[in-house]
Amino acid sequence: MLTDKHVVIIGGDARQLEIIRKLSTLDAKISMVGFDQLNDGFIGASKQTMNDIDWSTVDAILLPVSGMSTDGKIETIFSNETIELELDQLKETPKHCVVYSGISNDYLDDCIEKANRSLVKLMERDDVAIYNSIPTAEGTVMMAIQHTDITIHRAKVAVLGLGRVGMSVARTFSALGAKVKVGANTSHQLARITEMGMQPFDTANLKDELRDIDLCINTIPSLVITANVLAEMPLHTLIIDLASKPGGTDFRYAEKRGMKALLAPGLPGIVAPKTAGQILADVLAVLLTKESNH
Repeated sequence: MLTDKHVVIIGGDARQLEIIRKLSTLDAKISMVGFDQLNDGFIGASKQTMNDIDWSTVDAILLPVSGMSTDGKIETIFSNETIELELDQLKETPKHCVVYSGISNDYLDDCIEKANRSLVKLMERDDVAIYNSIPTAEGTVMMAIQHTDITIHRAKVAVLGLGRVGMSVARTFSALGAKVKVGANTSHQLARITEMGMQPFDTANLKDELRDIDLCINTIPSLVITANVLAEMPLHTLIIDLASKPGGTDFRYAEKRGMKALLAPGLPGIVAPKTAGQILADVLAVLLTKESNH
């Protein structure tokens, strides 16, 4: 239980509602900032402004999955007010206060360092990434169906990267009857692809390997689908890029060639915000409970 634990939840989207629900069930004291247009009432949770909060009592601060902008602004879909977490507010918190964010940037890192507080980047955790790969894979299937005129069954699909997302996506498309080949660049990943019953190839040979593909799904967060690679790919190939912005595709050249290339980071929050919120809520509940027991 999180009795007497004061958690400040700032901004965010529908995923935060699942987190608020879970933490209020665990008896945490919750201050919600940036939720003034939300009608739902949560037990033990109160709507407040940044100036209302007694920062000296705060045990944890939860930022949205997107963290904050490079000038300290925090986005929220439940309020029109501009919200920012100031360094002085962070410094007022107790030394044990932990900041949780989906991702970080130089601005947030700098604030954390100056305030001498701890930062947990939830989207970089293995457990969150693996759970999130499930709605990501389902969302990718949805996009493939929407943007092609062929079935996934028997389609020639290339998945680039065998990380936490790549593995789930490759498995899902293979289960739907696609002919899946997977590109990786280490011998143990190539061995794993073979074990999974799919065709492995080295990403160094992308230009040759993507010459006859119907659907290319990229999970590698660096420019791998270059103009040189795109020039050899069939014009009908659909590219779905799941890597974080700016993706791993030369979108300008793809458009010039008349190819459909879609950047789709953050699919869990789009296609399954309730599930994506529950994933974060469950992981946060464990982390906060461990903090309470220290």
